[in-house]
Amino acid sequence: MIVLAAGPLQAGVTEFGAGLDQSVWRLTSDTQVECRLEHPIPSWGTGMFVARAGNRINLDFELHGQRPQARTQAVTLGSMPPVWRPGMAGREIAQLRFYQQFNGLVNGQTAWTMLDELEGGRMPTFQYRDWYRQDRAVRVSLSSVNFRVKYQAFMDCMNSLLPYSFSDIAFSMLTYEKNSDRLSAASRRRLAMIGDYLKADPSIDVVVINAYSDSYGGRWTNQKLSEKRAEAIKTFFTGLGLEPGKIAVEGHGEKQHVASNDTEKGRAKNRRVVISLDRSSNI
Repeated sequence: MIVLAAGPLQAGVTEFGAGLDQSVWRLTSDTQVECRLEHPIPSWGTGMFVARAGNRINLDFELHGQRPQARTQAVTLGSMPPVWRPGMAGREIAQLRFYQQFNGLVNGQTAWTMLDELEGGRMPTFQYRDWYRQDRAVRVSLSSVNFRVKYQAFMDCMNSLLPYSFSDIAFSMLTYEKNSDRLSAASRRRLAMIGDYLKADPSIDVVVINAYSDSYGGRWTNQKLSEKRAEAIKTFFTGLGLEPGKIAVEGHGEKQHVASNDTEKGRAKNRRVVISLDRSSNI
């Protein structure tokens, strides 16, 4: 185990961290799909807390170095007192593993602990052996100076995150009332969820709408009905501000049934529209 000692630097340990006049925290993403709180670490890189939309309590801390991780290795995460509070002991929070060519990642309860330590004026600190410095011990710290200035805004952002993620709504199948382009009640709620996500995530740049009918009512009538259903969904999305050029629409009529048309239950499944979303970045 690597010992995180408080007080003066240990011999042979290279220290990285923002000084009193350098410590900055920035809320660089403040939307309903992502909250990001970043902290530059002079001469080393950046640390950032990230929370994303979803149905789970989630928080990650990412440690982005100017140099990639040269190897997979054990890392000790500790909490250190600030230099203006001498005599206080540091403590270990967790033993971690950082992987070669990946940014350092801390998630779950440990990431929340880091936030709590910063709020209390302490410095979460990573210590490891640096391949780039002939395996000398290195400590990388987050400064609590100016942290509270942006912390509350970050928490407010987290409280406004949508309770579902992109993967939850990237593929949706909605169904219709009989002989109508009106969605069922459950599908209207699902469409509202998709709409809220589209408004919050500008990186979504492809929306594909495929509409279908059951086999009752005549083939030509059903083809036109499926087209009407698809266009109604497109109109809904463009009304939210999505560019028409990002939306592909097709009505398939009676083609590609997913259930038997011999029962009402089967016909209800066939009266459907499938909505697929894609985006330019992996938020």
